[in-house]
Amino acid sequence: MTEEVFREDAYRREAGAKVTAVDTAGVRLDRTVFYPRGGGQAGDAGVLVLGNGAELAIADTVKASTPPGEGRDIVHVPAPGQESLLQGLRPGDPVTARIDWERRHRHMRFHTATHLLCAIVPHQTNGCSITAQYARLDFDMVEPLERELLERELARLVDEAHGVRTVWITDAELDAKPELVRTMSVQPPRGLGRVRLLEIDGVDLQPCGGTHVANTREIGRIRVTKIEKKSARSRRVVIEFADVTPA
Repeated sequence: MTEEVFREDAYRREAGAKVTAVDTAGVRLDRTVFYPRGGGQAGDAGVLVLGNGAELAIADTVKASTPPGEGRDIVHVPAPGQESLLQGLRPGDPVTARIDWERRHRHMRFHTATHLLCAIVPHQTNGCSITAQYARLDFDMVEPLERELLERELARLVDEAHGVRTVWITDAELDAKPELVRTMSVQPPRGLGRVRLLEIDGVDLQPCGGTHVANTREIGRIRVTKIEKKSARSRRVVIEFADVTPA
């Protein structure tokens, strides 16, 4: 299985690694800072710096299918047109895995902002998408939502500079507190003995395996660009950054 360096340090931009396999799906490493697509968050892009200094461009990162109980491999999907570099890669070759940091940081800011939305809107979610350009959440609710209220509360929680951290609980502890699970479409993984929670001090606590910023102030200004009624019981909120860089 791939050692997931990003789990313990979302700010880590690169890491040394060794190639474990190269196939038609992409490149697998023994460890990586690349987050694989999942939980609504887009996979990371970046480069693998090879031993000779050449850079293999990575367009996406995904999870590989592995038998239950055997951990998880992460596949780094190369951008097209790099066949000659791929043909030269062999298991055991050393590389430096380096993410597109600007893109990842936008994912981190957006993902943390969606947790603030969850704290503002007291309903479960049934869909989520986090990209570098926007984020969206679908709430299971029938009541209308007010754009001005959402933007005002998002700004307040950002300005209050709440600390953000991950904590771990056991499967049994999560089973005893089902109210922590806010998502209807994606359930946290059970059977591994423990579950990763994201905690925003005094604001939100729920299972999440994504990458996040360390403080809500780092999110920057957010605007609500769209509120849609997707069905009788679904309201979609789409957010974007109101500024180019974090406040």
